[in-house]
Amino acid sequence: MFSPIPQGVYPRITDLDPAALARRGVKLVLADLDNTLVPYKATEPPPELVAWKQALEAEGIILYLLSNSRKPGRAQAFAQKLGIPFQGHSGKPRKAGYLRAMERMGCTPEQTVMVGDQIFTDTLGANNAGVTPLLVQPIRLAGNPGRYIRYAVETPFRLLGKRRPFL
Repeated sequence: MFSPIPQGVYPRITDLDPAALARRGVKLVLADLDNTLVPYKATEPPPELVAWKQALEAEGIILYLLSNSRKPGRAQAFAQKLGIPFQGHSGKPRKAGYLRAMERMGCTPEQTVMVGDQIFTDTLGANNAGVTPLLVQPIRLAGNPGRYIRYAVETPFRLLGKRRPFL
């Protein structure tokens, strides 16, 4: 389905309740790296992210890093520190990266959500792959004027997504 509208907009990824995700049948959480899990250039998972990942695992849910990062080794190094599987150079919004991740983890689109901070990569790609898209507020916009423009263009879709919460 070609749609830029997410299923809810949430303040932070750690605001997504693992037990509520499990009740919705979620087995796999695909997550963007930069501005979703951590700010750009952050190399260490913060304690609240580690705790959230552990709470997901306790519910039988796998956290999987699905990144478009072109920085050599960035996605891999972060995923290893967090102890999760990863895929870099995912090609979002094309659906192939989503499908590869689900196949690798043995999950269907119905069992999968994608959490990201961008409409035109994370949300659009998830919808294209039949995966439920959950949008979070970007952690930090500072430092790149292009991000302000992109987020301004995304505003109508964010507002529509707020009216369609998944959790």
